[in-house]
Amino acid sequence: MGQFLILQLRPETDASDDEYAAILAKGGLREDQCHRIRLDCEDLPEGLDPRDFAGVIVGGGPGCVSDAPEDKSPVEARIERAVLSLMPAITGSDHPFMGCCYGIGILGAHLEADVSKRRYGEPVGPTDCEVTEDGARDPLLEGLPARFQAFVGHKEALQELPHGCAHLLRSAPCPFQMVRFGQNVYATQFHPEADAKVFETRIGVYRNHGYFPPETANDLIAMCHAADVTQPEIILQRFVHRYG
Repeated sequence: MGQFLILQLRPETDASDDEYAAILAKGGLREDQCHRIRLDCEDLPEGLDPRDFAGVIVGGGPGCVSDAPEDKSPVEARIERAVLSLMPAITGSDHPFMGCCYGIGILGAHLEADVSKRRYGEPVGPTDCEVTEDGARDPLLEGLPARFQAFVGHKEALQELPHGCAHLLRSAPCPFQMVRFGQNVYATQFHPEADAKVFETRIGVYRNHGYFPPETANDLIAMCHAADVTQPEIILQRFVHRYG
């Protein structure tokens, strides 16, 4: 199996380490099959070419690409520039890419689509996803149930389908849950690596970041553990197996 480039954007170490462990576990990856870069605390190596890896996986994070430049912290702005700097090579060569949550905003911004907080934000917790006609034919989704739950929590979203993208998954609150550019560049609004335990950790870490009233944290954790979220990890597994 080729090595995957895993880019992480979370400045909170507990959340970052937990996300990395979840990507390994749900993707079926070993550490020696990954090159991990925490963009909150290190720069991209000079001359790094994403096409030298079997695929690129971008994790989520608290930043929003649609925020005004003056509202972004220096770390958030640096992370955004770093990920966006790789997108021309990725989309230009149709190189395997899986952008999770923040990644769909990055792909949308790169493709000059409307990404904003105007509509389609979703509270932390499970959402019901529906497979589209194009999704049913996609190799990462083929054979999955027509409807399944996934974990979300986001303030911004695609307001339109970016040019050149296929629409693969939708939900009632947020129409663009998963898209594909070309044949190999994927992005999800939900978190394919996340299970209830992972979201419990994130709820604890981000309880004061404006995603939800802090006093509702315990109720959100209980709701996540009561949800039936099993299909999204299959999408991540298939991405790794297809391109690894």
